[in-house]
Amino acid sequence: MTIVADPDPSRISELRAAVGAQALTVSSLDAVRDALESSSEQDVVVLGPMIDIGGSLRLAADYRVTRPTLSVILVRTRIETSVLADAMRHGVREVVEERDLPGLNQAVERAHRLAGELRMVGETGSLGEGRKRGQVVTVFSAKGGCGKTTVATNLAALLATERHESVCLVDLDLAFGDVGIALQLVPARTVSDAVAMGATLDSEGLEALLTPHSSGLQVLAAPIGPDSKDSVKPDLVFRIIDLLALSFDVVIVDTPPAFDDTTLAAFDRTDDLLVLTTPDIPAVKNLRLALETLKLINFPAEHVRVVLNRADAKVGLTAGDIEKSVKNPISAKIPSSRDVPTAVNRGQAIVTESPKHPVSQAIRALADSVLPNPQAASREPAASARSSHRKRGRFARKGIDR
Repeated sequence: MTIVADPDPSRISELRAAVGAQALTVSSLDAVRDALESSSEQDVVVLGPMIDIGGSLRLAADYRVTRPTLSVILVRTRIETSVLADAMRHGVREVVEERDLPGLNQAVERAHRLAGELRMVGETGSLGEGRKRGQVVTVFSAKGGCGKTTVATNLAALLATERHESVCLVDLDLAFGDVGIALQLVPARTVSDAVAMGATLDSEGLEALLTPHSSGLQVLAAPIGPDSKDSVKPDLVFRIIDLLALSFDVVIVDTPPAFDDTTLAAFDRTDDLLVLTTPDIPAVKNLRLALETLKLINFPAEHVRVVLNRADAKVGLTAGDIEKSVKNPISAKIPSSRDVPTAVNRGQAIVTESPKHPVSQAIRALADSVLPNPQAASREPAASARSSHRKRGRFARKGIDR
């Protein structure tokens, strides 16, 4: 069932007509909370433009953990970037412009489908035909040049070749994405081709946009030019990641070095977040700011892992110094090597070209810590204990262990 809230009778009639006559209509946030507490049948809350934005965000934040199947949809007279950013931080599912009644109808339909899928997962542990939802790992750095794309591509290649997992690597650096170049791919289609499909995008349509790599992984490449950047909206990012997670064992997302709308959308669907830094003052300063920002947007600290790239660089700044500065432990250390850019120039991931290389071993250890290897678990009791508890989605939105 859908709840529609707005104090204006004429506006609430329009909204109800857009979402369905069966919707329950109320005039205040208190009434919404009362309805939610009295019944578990409601899957969607549509909050009209006359509902206070601050109260709307608090409602979404309150229920995102305790009721992960519930979707809160905001209807605004005018959609502003600041509103979108705040909405995503607080767990709002979608933001729709007041005049876009067909768009509101589609958003509500998507929310009901998602609620059904999440309930199915909660009851059976799988999504359709025994498929478990894949794990989403996002690689982020608040400063460019930290090796984010190198880590993302090598992590994806290792999972595809050594573990034989089905892996999709998504390049969300829409203006300056380098995944295609790093793997020497010539994609016929990119993420920008999903824009025209919009809400009709499905798994088959998305599959047609992927580019295969020789390692076995699939890549959803960034647009060829930066002019397509603004056309990829957060709602589309949600849809893409959700669909890929239904089709692949692991989805790895490479992001731009900025807290923009698409990055925040990826964070919302992320199970584990790898935050990269290097042992230099500018990178550490940005790491500290990034970790503080993640706290402000309520990203679960237990799902954040700091990765120190080029950890053995002799620059007078140790891992201990960095941990003390940012007040956060370093989860993984990757050494520096000239062999890494050499492999990139050949379009190869170093983990497949030189599996015993120190960098490859560090990537393998990172993979084992984020995505415990069932084969390793059968040999090592400690690894078995780690693998018995898989990560939940952000804010436990999915409501299940995977």
